[in-house]
Amino acid sequence: MLMAHRIALDPNNKQATYFAKAAGTARFAYNWALAEWARQYTAHLEDPSVPTPSQAALRRQLNAMKREEFPWMLEVTKNAPQMAIIQLGQAFKNFFAGRAKYPTFRKKGVDDSFTLTNDQFRVAGRRIHIPHLGWVRMREDLRFSGKLMSATISRTADRWFVSLAVETEDAPRRPKEHLGTVGVDLGVLALATLSTGERIPGPKAHRHQLGRLRRLSRSLSRKRKGSKNRAKARAKLARLHARIANIRLDSLHQLTSDLTRRFDVIGIEDLNVRGMVRNHHLSRSIADMGFHEFRRQLAYKAERRGATVVVADRFFPSSKLCSACGVLQDDLPLAVRIWTCPACNTTHDRDLNAAINLARYAVSSTVSACGGDGSGSGYLPTVKPAPAKQEVSAKATLG
Repeated sequence: MLMAHRIALDPNNKQATYFAKAAGTARFAYNWALAEWARQYTAHLEDPSVPTPSQAALRRQLNAMKREEFPWMLEVTKNAPQMAIIQLGQAFKNFFAGRAKYPTFRKKGVDDSFTLTNDQFRVAGRRIHIPHLGWVRMREDLRFSGKLMSATISRTADRWFVSLAVETEDAPRRPKEHLGTVGVDLGVLALATLSTGERIPGPKAHRHQLGRLRRLSRSLSRKRKGSKNRAKARAKLARLHARIANIRLDSLHQLTSDLTRRFDVIGIEDLNVRGMVRNHHLSRSIADMGFHEFRRQLAYKAERRGATVVVADRFFPSSKLCSACGVLQDDLPLAVRIWTCPACNTTHDRDLNAAINLARYAVSSTVSACGGDGSGSGYLPTVKPAPAKQEVSAKATLG
């Protein structure tokens, strides 16, 4: 199993300058290779005798010309440009496989990172040794034990981080006894409502910092371009954006870790987030919750702990279906948070009712998958995806 640990670095001025140079070299190599790839591919289409581009050929081409045309590349580790081109090759592989969009050029201030192979660095305690630079202090020890595979050094706002990829032994699977099933309904009022009745409020970090964000944005727009005061204002705004992202990630990590520890079957919705954010009344609140990141974290943590995530069909009427008698409501506007079933007169909280229906959906799916009572999570696929559907309206997906 490949695990990654992201650790904050504590570089001095010389080391931070080196990191910026290496990140700039990697960004330049990536953009150069992307432009060269497009040129060579166009030439291949016009003349089939011209070979198609590849990351290996582009790396050899750059190595042959960099001493004369780009001598400043020699000031940093050779991994910076080489790994950038390898990453571009992987990006094109994902594009041709239909897993990603066409690669775009990297931007300064946004894509400030470079990668090292395991023969170019070593870790000892709270220090990491970087080629051409020496030892750099880390803010904490490496959490995982195993073989170091790579290290990616990146900048967020004005802080540098290293992400260490470690090949570890597979985590032990859970015993076969049933730990419980839960349905999770995501929302904008509360981050998650569980079928057990628990309601987890979201941090709403962006909403709480919106006033400060506006003030700093106005201050940045008033600074003269190219001035030092503008650079200071930009750094201050970037630090605030990083703080908001960290608060959101922390709450999502706590929630997903708690769910995968307590339950072995977790039912969630297949939310059409892209369609939901088109609703201009709710787009900011939806983006502030981080629904896509919740599902991503839940999937990999469930795999590590042997749990099963059951993703309900996108058109499964979790909110409109009465969890007491099973009658489906014809219409249930998004503004209605509490409703009464006309068939059995049961009063439902909209989110709790949806979570209960998702839990039952997860149980029925695991029963049909393994023919038992849904307790054998170790024999089920980690994530059961919903079938691909066409995009629906924001109201339908929230419903």
